[in-house]
Amino acid sequence: MIIHMRFRAATADPADIDRALAYPADCPVEALSAEKIREELAANQFRPEWIWFAEDEDGEVLGRALWWGRADSERPLALDCLQIRGSVADPAALAAGLLAAGHAAFGNLPLYNVSLPGDWRTRPELVDAVAWRQKAAYEAGLTREIERLRYEWTPAAGTAEPTGRLVFRDGTDEEFLDAFTRLSAGSLDLHTQNELRSMDAGQLAREDIEFYLDCPGERSWWRLAHLPDGTLAGLAIPSATPYHRNVGYLGVVPEQRGRGLIDEVLAEITRFHAAAGAERITATTDTVNTPMAAAFDRAGYEVTEIRLVLEPPA
Repeated sequence: MIIHMRFRAATADPADIDRALAYPADCPVEALSAEKIREELAANQFRPEWIWFAEDEDGEVLGRALWWGRADSERPLALDCLQIRGSVADPAALAAGLLAAGHAAFGNLPLYNVSLPGDWRTRPELVDAVAWRQKAAYEAGLTREIERLRYEWTPAAGTAEPTGRLVFRDGTDEEFLDAFTRLSAGSLDLHTQNELRSMDAGQLAREDIEFYLDCPGERSWWRLAHLPDGTLAGLAIPSATPYHRNVGYLGVVPEQRGRGLIDEVLAEITRFHAAAGAERITATTDTVNTPMAAAFDRAGYEVTEIRLVLEPPA
């Protein structure tokens, strides 16, 4: 049991920020560098009130949590970094208390992204470091877990030429709502499956559209995918993060699946970003979504990390 522990947010005092920057990275899970933290603070994507410390009665910092949000976010969207000193006997308990204090202050439960190398399950020190983080997140209310592959495309991979199997065009908001709704049926995406347990496909489609409208990408980038005879085949949503161009959302309607059309949709997104001069395109898919992962592999995207996502229940 952790006693005589104080959980608090950083202040705008430069000395307090320096304490956050100087915290030692003594854990096998990769931590953010001081330079990266400074960049995020300058971009208003980290803020002092989103940086939290666990301090003992002598004021020694035994834990640090850094939450991230977009520059215009009212509340943080994700926990980017969680560290507990190696000397702490029960890191899960201390981390759970730190997360609970942050969540109470924010009034929400941001998800937690743990970035890991592809071989992390073969490395005992990483397995242990992940285990206490999972336990802490669960105790703090993040009880749903998804493991995702993070992919990256660079110009060296090249782009595929259009084959003529699909025609891409702009569409109305109503057409995109219909396409999003149809695509959710039979989806292998775990987030989609989980959300459909608590809402219908139309409501989920509206939420997905709002999410992508709120991303740094432009609505004018979106395309519907049709067969040459005009039949809807799917949609392509090129998007962006605050850092890179991004694949965003893509899919094929259930009745057209199994014909390799996902390769055509992904190629359209890749060509779009490449034509705009993108030097890097990022993408993610669940590890269990093997057809989508295979499409990324065929398109020359490479896995750069595994992302363990711990989030609140629907």
